[in-house]
Amino acid sequence: MKVSVSIVTYNHAKFVRQTLDSVLSQQTNFDFEVIVGDDLSKDNTREILLEYQARYPDKIRLLLHPTNMGNNGMYNALSTFKAARGEYIAQMDGDDYWTSPHKLQKQVEMLDQHPEYSACFTNARIVFDDEHYEPVILVTDKKPFYTVDDLIGEDEIFFMATSSIMFRKNAIPEYPEWYYKSQSGDIPRNILLAKAGPIGYIDEIMSVYRKNIAGVSYADNVLDKKFLDNRILMYSNINRELDYKYDKVLRKNIARYYKMMLEAKQYKDSYFRRAGAALKFLYLGRPKGQVAKEVIQKYVMPAPVFKLYSAIRLMPYRLMDRS
Repeated sequence: MKVSVSIVTYNHAKFVRQTLDSVLSQQTNFDFEVIVGDDLSKDNTREILLEYQARYPDKIRLLLHPTNMGNNGMYNALSTFKAARGEYIAQMDGDDYWTSPHKLQKQVEMLDQHPEYSACFTNARIVFDDEHYEPVILVTDKKPFYTVDDLIGEDEIFFMATSSIMFRKNAIPEYPEWYYKSQSGDIPRNILLAKAGPIGYIDEIMSVYRKNIAGVSYADNVLDKKFLDNRILMYSNINRELDYKYDKVLRKNIARYYKMMLEAKQYKDSYFRRAGAALKFLYLGRPKGQVAKEVIQKYVMPAPVFKLYSAIRLMPYRLMDRS
């Protein structure tokens, strides 16, 4: 088997037909299988999957988990990777879809021609359910291939849509223990793939990444301490995985999350927690000028605390004056 298409679903009844149709319409000169892992959807996703499997029994295999496997679908995705019989694995979420019938063929040709590549991906379009938002093209800084250097930055870097990636099954023989602690599967997986070899790029828009503005978004998560703690843990583990080669950059990346934590809902009424996060931001990020001054004044030494500190410092002198 040349390719296994890995699809993960959870409450994707509204979209999964389009997803499956875009996969089944692929034109290839090799055999490929479709493995769908469903994380105990509460809508009629499973009924749709069973309908498609009945129509394509030799093409589609279903992993209908008896419980939700958790961790934002990571374990569901890993279960499909483990079940894959293909040399290459093409990822997909159950609400995304492919726009070119030649996607699999072109990606296989690239990986066959470049044994040094651990994976390859195509350009993709982000489409928002809310029609007020215009579609966004993901890849703007185009290169023939990408390495770890391109995936590490002071900010979070995202330009590889899940539905655009194909990787060698043996590129990651075993996931490190720290990987399973991350709420994001894609970011650390792409780092591990790039560590195994360059990731090739095909400069064509061949997939669509669907984004639901009304759902839980990144903007909601940055106000949640648990999410921020997990991102800090993830990038700390990535730093160690890469033998601290990018320590200076990743420390600044981690510092960003400590700065976001200053507005976390769990810290809303806690001066000491905010001050602790602020000090970690200042230590790791080493901000200069106005940024550092504002953080110190607002979170470390706010006006009421500064007045109390000044009063305590001046108290001996006032007592001496009275005597």
